[in-house]
Amino acid sequence: MSSQVVVEAPGAHRVEAHTPREPGPGEALVAVHAVGICGSDREVYQGNRPEGYVRYPLTPGHEWSGTVSEVGSGVPASLVGRKVVGEGFRNCQVCDRCHAGETTLCTDGYEETGFTQPGAMAATLTLPARLLHALPDDADLTAAALLEPAACIAAAALKGNAQPGERVAVVGTGTLGMFAVQFLHAISPSELLVVGTRNDREALSRQFGATDFRTKSAESPALPDDFDVVIETAGSASAARTAASLLRRGGRLVLTGIPAAGAEGLDPTDLVVRQLEVHTVFGAPPDAWAHTVRVFGAGLLDPLPLITHELPLTEFPQAIELMGAGDPKVGKVLLRP
Repeated sequence: MSSQVVVEAPGAHRVEAHTPREPGPGEALVAVHAVGICGSDREVYQGNRPEGYVRYPLTPGHEWSGTVSEVGSGVPASLVGRKVVGEGFRNCQVCDRCHAGETTLCTDGYEETGFTQPGAMAATLTLPARLLHALPDDADLTAAALLEPAACIAAAALKGNAQPGERVAVVGTGTLGMFAVQFLHAISPSELLVVGTRNDREALSRQFGATDFRTKSAESPALPDDFDVVIETAGSASAARTAASLLRRGGRLVLTGIPAAGAEGLDPTDLVVRQLEVHTVFGAPPDAWAHTVRVFGAGLLDPLPLITHELPLTEFPQAIELMGAGDPKVGKVLLRP
């Protein structure tokens, strides 16, 4: 029997029978292969996601991969049978920002798969077909379930605009940090430094292309200050400041982490005097998704080493617990319908 997870309210969930929703005009029905669990899914379950960014009761799941099994009217029939991933933001397509391709800045308000709209922790997912990105026929769908976080980092890589031969750095060694290393490695930098807090991430960082790995602590030697581009993925209280300190004058900083209130701010005098270029990313617009799928299809992204656990949908609470345990042996957790 096919099933789905429903979070009724914070801390309360059930696993129930799932009935696919027939695709309407412009929609596609996807058979879900795997769905990733992210810190924001834990927020949904615990009830500490910001006001307006969740609607209960809810089937979560915004990081997923699958195969199109049916399409509604107005959707190319050639999509049926294709392996796909999909954008989460349900943008309006009509406002100025959407027309500029900046769909994560849609002025029509926030709607996202797995937060305010039914997500992929179910046997199937029905969504607007325009949000789908088709994968190569031989794509590994388990690996592809991680392309949503990868797309957020692709957006950061595109904004950082690192050129071949530049010196680049990544702050943070979680899933996003490891994707940042892979995207930056793909442009052939002369140096690729990773700064983290956990020594156990050094081997993986180097496997993905890092040329140097440092941990930031009182005892460690001073970090360099002459990098061209730095992507910050850590979201800790001091991460943005650490990232800015690594840059040369005129360097480019891209912030993706969302720290808790009270984080150390960037010094405006320092930004102006050193003429730093600061970019930020929240979510992934279509060009970043397309870039991710292209880079993945070319074999330049390897999500599989980041996955440590695969569980059935029925073990949703155990998966949430694993995610929040802070155990260094827990990487990406996937649920399989």
